[in-house]
Amino acid sequence: MSLFIRGVRTQRALMHRMYSSSKSSDPASSTEVKTIPKNLLEGSQTSHLQPENGAIFDKKPFKIHLEANKTYSWCLCGKSKSQPICDGMHKNEFLKIKLRPVRFQVEKTGDYWLCNCKQTKHRPFCDGTHKQPDIQAAVR
Repeated sequence: MSLFIRGVRTQRALMHRMYSSSKSSDPASSTEVKTIPKNLLEGSQTSHLQPENGAIFDKKPFKIHLEANKTYSWCLCGKSKSQPICDGMHKNEFLKIKLRPVRFQVEKTGDYWLCNCKQTKHRPFCDGTHKQPDIQAAVR
């Protein structure tokens, strides 16, 4: 559900996008709790050995439908033409890209917000880092 006014999303539409959401376990409370999904492959991959962040591709996250227990490759270098999923652009020897994609899986099938600014601390999921002024100023 996107609301557009002359190509700009309204504040209401911006508030609806972020992390995956889940209902609170307290039945008396009807509020939704926003959580950052967990990468099921986090312990068996080497993305923590890549402390650098990739090039800022966009200043907002990308909503994508992901299937449970399917392995995906999130582009960390920021050069992929099929953002936010890796297309192998980092393999181009002339670009001299040292960053490699982050492999990940999700617990349950559904819609997720993947980081497109490449500055998240919870790779590959958006954690709101794109809201920082320096990232907003980097992409116009």
